[in-house]
Amino acid sequence: MSDTGVAPPEASSKEEVTLTKVSLKETVVNNRRGGEIRVLLSPNTVGTSTGFMGLLTIRPGEYVSEHYHPYSEEFLYVTRGTLVVRINGEQELTLEADEGMVIPKNVRHRVMNRSESEAFAVFHLCPLAPRPDLGHVDTEPYPGQAGGPEAGK
Repeated sequence: MSDTGVAPPEASSKEEVTLTKVSLKETVVNNRRGGEIRVLLSPNTVGTSTGFMGLLTIRPGEYVSEHYHPYSEEFLYVTRGTLVVRINGEQELTLEADEGMVIPKNVRHRVMNRSESEAFAVFHLCPLAPRPDLGHVDTEPYPGQAGGPEAGK
């Protein structure tokens, strides 16, 4: 029995657990919202049922357009470089390498690279939206669209 009072499941030598490894090279780049977003672990890639995880690459001056998640919290951890996260169009938080934050459900956010070097971050969203099309609500035009904001501002 564990400290939580919950007994671990019985291990059976006959049951084999399926483990799936996914390489970043196998992922598809999505740059529609800005930056390069690669979903690594998700319902489509490994059959997850509670969330998904990926990598965000943002070059100097690039940004991911403002959006929010009505069903999910977003965990953001910078592995290299510096990112600025703008919350609800006003408050900004700078994340350096080895720093992270949680963006609550229904909070508008935009991720920007105002530095001179490329930045990398790992993100995780959970729980999943009831359907994939309900997971993101965009609140500004995508980079390059008419009426979109200037890079990094």
